[in-house]
Amino acid sequence: MVTFSFIDFGENLGTRQLGQQVRERLLPLLEQDERVVLDFTGVDVVSNSFADECIAKLLLAMSLEDLKARTTFRGLNPLASESVLTALRRRHLASKK
Repeated sequence: MVTFSFIDFGENLGTRQLGQQVRERLLPLLEQDERVVLDFTGVDVVSNSFADECIAKLLLAMSLEDLKARTTFRGLNPLASESVLTALRRRHLASKK
């Protein structure tokens, strides 16, 4: 199991640009066979746009089932969790149309 720590990018994760940069670092880890822990410990804010760009756009490269199988989340506060879940839900629903 590999841990990917989001606090390395700051306590407030708010922009699409940062989300893209983080996703580009994260994707090669997800393409390996190991499960990846997405650790948000210490992160206060995860904006909707960051969550969409970084996490939900992973659904363009893999299915929701694959993402679930390859990752586990740790340390998300309730507001950050809601941002991530909303972004994933929207992307997943859009992919079904």
